[in-house]
Amino acid sequence: MSSALRSPDVARAVAAPTAAAAKGPVHLSAPGPVYSVNELRRQAASRIVAANPHLTYTDRVPDVLLAIPVLAIYLNADGSIHRIDVLRPPRQAKDTTQIAIEAVQRAAPFGNVSGLPRPWRITETFLFNDERRFKPRTLDIQ
Repeated sequence: MSSALRSPDVARAVAAPTAAAAKGPVHLSAPGPVYSVNELRRQAASRIVAANPHLTYTDRVPDVLLAIPVLAIYLNADGSIHRIDVLRPPRQAKDTTQIAIEAVQRAAPFGNVSGLPRPWRITETFLFNDERRFKPRTLDIQ
């Protein structure tokens, strides 16, 4: 298990009830401070999972994936989204790109990034399984 999966943010994300997400939006607490781009990436991935428990999985990534969209997420100084670019659309299951974009939007803001060097951008790879559930790749990186 990666160290990212042991972090408190991810633990809260994993513990979020699926039934509650199906009933309405998930309300996230304010994002914590970030002091490096790696912290920002981990916090963003954790928030994406926490905001979308009905669309995510946290167990092992399957050997064969349905789709792997890659997004570049540009942020404003306060951690809100400035814009999202699709760096790599999937060849099949093209709807997964929009699922990923909307998941990112639900998870924002990602913390004050004004102390980090510009550009304030993170890249996330979304690993979709056959059930159209995703895992942010950042959660598997040590």
